[in-house]
Amino acid sequence: MTDNELRAVSERVLALHARMTVDEKLAQLVGYWVDQGNEVVAPMAGEMVTSTRYEDATVNGIGHLTRVYGTRPVDPVARAEWLWAEQRRLREQTRLGIPAIVHEECLTGLAAWKAATFPTPLAWGAAFDPELTEELGAAIGRSMAALGIHQGLAPVLDVIMDPRWGRVDECISEDPYVVGTIGTAYVKGLQSAGVHATLKHFAGYSASQAGRNHAPVHMGRRRLQDTVLPPFEMAVRDGGVRSVMNSYAEIDGVPVASNPELLTALLRDEWGFDGTVVADYFSVAFLHALHGVAADLGEAALLALRAGIDVELPTGDAFVEPLRALLDSDAQARADVDRAVLRVLSQKEELGLLDEDFSSPPTQVDLDSPELRGIARRTAEESVVLLRNDGVLPLAAPRTIALIGPNADAAESLMGCYSFANHVLAHHPGTPLGFEIPTVAEALRVEFPGADIVLERGCDVEGDDEHGIADAARAAADAEVAIVVVGDRAGLFGRGTVGEGNDVDDLELPGVQRTLVEAVVATGTPTVVVAVSGRPYAIGWMLDGATPASAVLQAFFPGEEGGPAIARIVSGAAEPSGRLPVSLPRSAGSQPYTYLHPVLGGPTEITSADNTPARPFGFGLTYTAFAREDLTASDAATDGAITAQVRLSNVGDRTGTDVVQLYARDIVGSVTRPVAQLLAYHRVTLEPGESATVAFSVPTSRLAFTGRDGHRIVEPGAVELWVGGSCAERDTETRIELVGAVHPITADAPRTATATVSALVPDPR
Repeated sequence: MTDNELRAVSERVLALHARMTVDEKLAQLVGYWVDQGNEVVAPMAGEMVTSTRYEDATVNGIGHLTRVYGTRPVDPVARAEWLWAEQRRLREQTRLGIPAIVHEECLTGLAAWKAATFPTPLAWGAAFDPELTEELGAAIGRSMAALGIHQGLAPVLDVIMDPRWGRVDECISEDPYVVGTIGTAYVKGLQSAGVHATLKHFAGYSASQAGRNHAPVHMGRRRLQDTVLPPFEMAVRDGGVRSVMNSYAEIDGVPVASNPELLTALLRDEWGFDGTVVADYFSVAFLHALHGVAADLGEAALLALRAGIDVELPTGDAFVEPLRALLDSDAQARADVDRAVLRVLSQKEELGLLDEDFSSPPTQVDLDSPELRGIARRTAEESVVLLRNDGVLPLAAPRTIALIGPNADAAESLMGCYSFANHVLAHHPGTPLGFEIPTVAEALRVEFPGADIVLERGCDVEGDDEHGIADAARAAADAEVAIVVVGDRAGLFGRGTVGEGNDVDDLELPGVQRTLVEAVVATGTPTVVVAVSGRPYAIGWMLDGATPASAVLQAFFPGEEGGPAIARIVSGAAEPSGRLPVSLPRSAGSQPYTYLHPVLGGPTEITSADNTPARPFGFGLTYTAFAREDLTASDAATDGAITAQVRLSNVGDRTGTDVVQLYARDIVGSVTRPVAQLLAYHRVTLEPGESATVAFSVPTSRLAFTGRDGHRIVEPGAVELWVGGSCAERDTETRIELVGAVHPITADAPRTATATVSALVPDPR
């Protein structure tokens, strides 16, 4: 622990630490998974689960209690009563009386039975609405705090690198600025409720080879610094996050769990992070069992501890007995343990645990209140992306609807991998969800009460059974319009089509869903396709093929209000305003791909392989039309800010929301630069005929990159700016100069742009 860190430790914590035995110290550095049984809800949980009895593991206290509510379906009030009693036992029946930190997953809402299930983070990215995400995080945090939960294992700040990776639905975007702004908003929201957020997965996890979970990461320093790390830095420096979780990844052969350059030199010494670093589940033991950089669990514990991991989760397989056996002969290890213990005790003091008497457990909790459902609905509606529309949408009171597809009447299809329903209840068949989640079919019946809706499944999400497709096509042929709901089923480690451990080697819709869609479209009936999925699929054939669908909507696991949100957008009661937070791929063979590519990373005349996405980053249609005009901007010093403004007009006949996107291209750089980079964005809603000026102030540090000497800089030179409906559209553009000397980026460099909107008075002429 540095001198500065030590000075920040309170006298109370120092005195408590001075009283501790070695065994009491080690107990504070581990978690215990009270309910872990045969259900696999973490990688290799069946193989790695501890056999230590709970009573034995807590005789000296315990650092964390692992997923008290989130491992099996337990009544929240009854479980809270148990938890309060258990915390009292730790206070009254252990020598030092230190309560435990309780942590839970909270990626799509609190992962507990009967709790609200929100849209998945990829939907937060599609909404492009940090303010709403902060509101969502605060609401989740209040639910957690009411149940005595202190730490949430979210958000995921991995930048999407390859949609074949199964954990894409947990991520926010392929753009690091979108990840950083929205992820930081979630951190601020969650922590405003007194619950510590935990950044996942620091760092590089999503860049795994071929999109395979836990596969090696081959990445140079520049990409790490310019793409992977900025969201984490923003959440640390601007969001004040209190906890970080290491990545399972190895980067260039060094597992992150044993990497002091990342976990200490960068995170703490450079960025100033002063919270706790917790191990991703079993990742300390994986240094021995999977990575092979430690000869045994004791050596694994030393590597992780010295790298900067403070707490082993979910259990103490390495940090208790194996580490204990080494401490008598290793003074440095004892010092490392002391450093970690002081951090954990300081966190407990900050959370108020050292003063809490746990005398009053909650007697009632509403984990799915109207307020929570309202936030879920708004997020779902804002996140749905309209990819194609020949005019069929919004539907105008059709008399007959053929509703087709495996996700048309399936509530589980609306929820992500880390929802309690798909993460836990899948192991408990017959247990009710505990909250309302209308399916698309149920919501459409409410939205179109006068329509005759004929439901045909057509096929399953997975498998090759095509027997139902003919019936689906006949239903479509007899209907005024067909709505086909296809996509994913989230799960873990081979259970489902997307989610943790469910990686793929192609990006076609799973099973025979493409055949189903093509059969319905071939009937000639106007067809609306709704893709409810956790990753973007290669669906260019239904967008721009010889016989495209009439309209296509993309919904990234929209949560408990996703069905009504989709139905309202189909009917026109709500306006589509989502934008693609990730490029819609042309094919699996074009991956990995990012819109942030240099010239030679995209389509060129010197290769026959075209990786142009079917729809670009930032794309999304509305039911109205927007004109983006008269972009102006000022030259700026390399250590200053760019001021830019654009005129936005709703030139259609409906109220609509545009996500105003300001892009840049640094024309000449000392290293290759991307052909497009999002500098700033802002949601703007306008009435028909209404215009507004959207002004951005963009710190030039948004154009920083890692120079040849390995340090981040802003260079002088010409920069193209444009505003458009996506990264690939230049509706209005200009050029500026960055002037002055090369500017090194320092810790106090601003990281975010600001926007102001001024309404314009219509010209009376």
